[in-house]
Amino acid sequence: MKKIIGTLLLAASFIGLSACSEGNQADKTNEKGTSDTLVVYSPNSEGLINATVPAFEEKYGIKVDLIQAGTGELFKKLESEKEAPVADIIFGGSYTQYAQNGHLFEEYTSPEDKNVLSEYRNTTGYSTPYTLDGSVLVVNSDLTKGMKIEGYADLINPELKGKISTADPANSSSAFSQLTNILAAQGGYDSDDAWKYVEDLFTLIDGKISSSSSNVYKTVADGEMAVGLSYEDPTVKLLNDGAKVEIVYPKEGTVFLPASAAIIKNAKNMENAKKFIDFIISKEVQDTLGTATTNRPVREGAKTSDNMKPIDEIKTLTEDYDYVTKHKEEIVDRYSEIFVKTQSK
Repeated sequence: MKKIIGTLLLAASFIGLSACSEGNQADKTNEKGTSDTLVVYSPNSEGLINATVPAFEEKYGIKVDLIQAGTGELFKKLESEKEAPVADIIFGGSYTQYAQNGHLFEEYTSPEDKNVLSEYRNTTGYSTPYTLDGSVLVVNSDLTKGMKIEGYADLINPELKGKISTADPANSSSAFSQLTNILAAQGGYDSDDAWKYVEDLFTLIDGKISSSSSNVYKTVADGEMAVGLSYEDPTVKLLNDGAKVEIVYPKEGTVFLPASAAIIKNAKNMENAKKFIDFIISKEVQDTLGTATTNRPVREGAKTSDNMKPIDEIKTLTEDYDYVTKHKEEIVDRYSEIFVKTQSK
């Protein structure tokens, strides 16, 4: 019942925003005759929102109408509204989602884009990366005493059987990202050697698949599991909160995937939308993200907290986004076959 009520409330908020935007948005102008409103759709966490939106409003005197929902739901909403857009900005979502929906977005490359790490600049002409999240290993120090865990190779250890925590790559986006990171690190997405490693790893995982990505790092922090296949954002928070864990960036290489933002095609508040894109990759915001949140900045030279290892000290790998997008179903199917096979051993 709670889920139904939540869905109805979310739908009502969309309807209310749509009616308000269509009827009043043109009237929301300042004395100079320019708009002082921006409508933002976002799946982002409260922490990331609080680190960006209030500062933007204060700096520019622009009121942000924020609607938060799941990424998939918001992209469906954008598609349904494409003839009469309500939102000006979509703030959040993966490369794949933007790549598959380019027709929904206005072409815009920020002047600040030249200050972004070269691998994560706006190459589509419309989507602007603003944070990165990488696949990491979270290690319980007490349960792995005497073990050297520096990368994926070290996980193939009989002592870790049944003690490696992961979510299901077929259902979890972070677990799928970890799987493609492993494949890239072990020789390639279609490499037999890489898939042999996956089979060896899931043999040791021994069917113990966590119900959610959050359960992966929680079980490690709580001492139930020795190692987790996780991602950087929540594991840095564990360190910030004093958990007795270590974050290992695999020596074979870590893939950092960007979260992006884009301006909606034919947005009513176009100039404000451009200001927002510029703002989220500005030095002031990127330094704030790196030090006050657990979101890794994309800007070159941006400050990071003590618990977030500088990216220039990490061996990084680049995801072949187009390949992974095109072959995702095949990758999941091959993993699923291996998982079934390991359960019969």
